[in-house]
Amino acid sequence: MGASRAVVVRHVTRIEGHGNIVVDLEGDRIKRCDLEIVESPRFFEVLLQGRPYDEAPRISCRICGICSVGHATASVHAVEAALGITPGPKLRAVRRLNMAGEWLQSHILHVCFLVAPDAFGVPSIVPMVGSHPDVVKRALRLKRLANDICCTVSGRHVMPISYHAGWMGHWPERVELRALQERLIAAEEDLDALVELFAGLSWPVVERRVEHLASLEDGGAYPMMGGPLHSTSGAVTAPEAYRDALHEYLVDHSAAKHVRGTDGTIRVGALARYALAHQRLHPRAKDAAARLKLRADSANPFDYVAAQVVESVQAHQEALDLVSALLVDPAPEAPARPGRPHGGRGVGMVEVPRGTLVHDYTIGADGRIKSANCIIPTSLNLVSIEGDMRAFVPSLVGRPSPEIAHALEMLVRAYDPCVSCSVH
Repeated sequence: MGASRAVVVRHVTRIEGHGNIVVDLEGDRIKRCDLEIVESPRFFEVLLQGRPYDEAPRISCRICGICSVGHATASVHAVEAALGITPGPKLRAVRRLNMAGEWLQSHILHVCFLVAPDAFGVPSIVPMVGSHPDVVKRALRLKRLANDICCTVSGRHVMPISYHAGWMGHWPERVELRALQERLIAAEEDLDALVELFAGLSWPVVERRVEHLASLEDGGAYPMMGGPLHSTSGAVTAPEAYRDALHEYLVDHSAAKHVRGTDGTIRVGALARYALAHQRLHPRAKDAAARLKLRADSANPFDYVAAQVVESVQAHQEALDLVSALLVDPAPEAPARPGRPHGGRGVGMVEVPRGTLVHDYTIGADGRIKSANCIIPTSLNLVSIEGDMRAFVPSLVGRPSPEIAHALEMLVRAYDPCVSCSVH
């Protein structure tokens, strides 16, 4: 039995929110290996209870400044499902365009601003302003473009308040769409350079196979706007039956619930979507995946980075295609009307940058929300993160504690966790 030592990180840097890594070693034996989520629970489901249903998307979009469009989309989908509202094709296109913008801005934020410094051996993106100015300028251009997509669609860069059941309170004008189309075309060069950059970087390998889950849309579109929950095990679960596939439970060391799948540990997010739907990618995104040597059967969590780069290309191409289609006839549709105006239960399940997001509402006959439940992608990934940490530590035990700590921080960062969303 060797000497005991503890590796502790308070708090993990370059992620959204606050989490600690705590590893206790006795020689080569792992006695404890936890990711502590230490933020206070935020109780946003309780904020929704008793509110008129039309307020739900405007409240939910404020859950997160990074995934505000995703929360608004899942929320309005849940309301529409409860009321029997079927949104029209142009409304769905505009919402998907907004989601594409959010995917692009979130992925660029993660891979360029939060992860890339590890590859270049610096503590943040700030030193890269001097050492790699082209990388930083490219990231800033793409981030601004992505934010402006969201502003064009919903009138705000973040936290859109224009989402309503069956309609939008803001609609992009033709002149705005035309300007956005020109900028999207010009950005193709930046996306190509982004792929080239990350194709030249290397990351650790931690191969650990778990079940991958994603909400796949009918019709063959790349998973974004929701549909049945598909698993690499072959199981398919309807959105309203998500509790059959996602089992929440409490642990002592985390303010966020953990979630297990039917067969055990699960992963969601870009790597899971790629595993389940890589054949649905646009040819440009498929080419990016080939250049990044991303395998469909990858079990390495560090490949989340490559998968997000691939999805950045996909989101950009989808935004360009959707803008071009809307320019043919940009006029809004008439609002879709409820088929079940007295309410009921509805589940909105969508794919946000970090994975599968669930909003589950029951609306009473008075039009107010009787109950709400939300399941957040980071919560779905927490068990897998800790399992990957345990698998990674044995290859690190011979190193000094600061190096072990940094390697584990890199692993947590690869998942792109949104900790504040996860506590509820």
